[in-house]
Amino acid sequence: MLNKLSPLLKSALADFRRDKVRTALTSLGIMIGVMSVVMLIALGLGLKNYISGQFENLGANLVMILPGSGFTGEGGGSFGGQGLVGGAEFDEKDIRDLRKVEGLEYVVPLVFKSGLIQGEKDEKVASIMGVNEDYFELMNSKILSGVIFDKTDVSNNAKVAVLGYSLAEEIFEKANEAVGKSVRTQGIRLKVIGVIEKTGDREQDSAVIMPYSTTFGSINPQKTFWSIYLGVPSEEEVESVSSEAEKVLLKRYEEDDFAITEQAEILTTVNQIFGMINLVLVAIGSISLLVGGVGIMNIMYATVTERTKEIGIRRAVGARRSDILTQFLTESLVLSLFGGLAGLLLSAALVALIRIWFPVAMNLTAVIVAFGVSSAIGIFFGVFPAKKAAALSPIEAIRYE
Repeated sequence: MLNKLSPLLKSALADFRRDKVRTALTSLGIMIGVMSVVMLIALGLGLKNYISGQFENLGANLVMILPGSGFTGEGGGSFGGQGLVGGAEFDEKDIRDLRKVEGLEYVVPLVFKSGLIQGEKDEKVASIMGVNEDYFELMNSKILSGVIFDKTDVSNNAKVAVLGYSLAEEIFEKANEAVGKSVRTQGIRLKVIGVIEKTGDREQDSAVIMPYSTTFGSINPQKTFWSIYLGVPSEEEVESVSSEAEKVLLKRYEEDDFAITEQAEILTTVNQIFGMINLVLVAIGSISLLVGGVGIMNIMYATVTERTKEIGIRRAVGARRSDILTQFLTESLVLSLFGGLAGLLLSAALVALIRIWFPVAMNLTAVIVAFGVSSAIGIFFGVFPAKKAAALSPIEAIRYE
């Protein structure tokens, strides 16, 4: 097998060297196609991994109670109240009632609003979050400097705040120097007592977090909550606790007034959505590969015409139709593989560059699929010109000028 393949490869490479510009331009279509497929998969996979990572960091033991139908998908991000519509207006009575549910470790109310935050150096529109002292442990938040507020601060409506890392970095000279200084928002002056480490969640990193009771004024005069988070000790207890929490809330609200969502359900949905997105992205990228394949077919047809006399001479000295067919298929395949390899190398370089700003992920499956598809396209689009070459009459081919 290798003995037959080696001269074919040498012949193909020699032919390509004779016209390097045409070879490069022909491979360019496949290179762009492979790069498109790999980059689109890398971007989709990176986004999926990022979002999944944010949910997994919170653990599978988190239960969210949302008003109405829950998230509409419009704005709000992972914590945004703007993504919630209609339904129940949760208050402190709901918090007290839910604390009675057996098996609950944390009950965290959430007030959410966007507003202008003024610091020592600058000001920025960011997330304003009102929570209780359990929020930080439930969200696995780690303190970079200072402390978090406690139960006493919540009870006393203390005008204190913990800043997300990105917000602290923007409105003060340095994030770890924000502690002890003040910020102003919605007419309230808050003393910064802590800064949390960067989490990678844009909303949390750019938030000012205060006791929910402190918002019961200009920020939240209605004294209601956007949502309620429940922390359960183990994943096995999530379903039973969710069921009990639902029974408690149904004493005050109708079934359609709120939605209880488990973290594991959201993660499963996210994975399903991104699985479909990846298929669409691959289909879009494959269009570029098909265009590249058509380019190879056109060039190979031109090559057959240019080398008609050569084909006739080879047939006259004993070459079989299958030999001619194999030769042109090999040349088409090598062209595709050149383009595929160049596309993969360029994709790897782009992924390394983009990863500085965005968590793209290039996996082995994408590489294998892209390389395999480029090879298949080379063979498929090379068959027709190869058949034309193999079907040439030796006598007519030799007489061709």
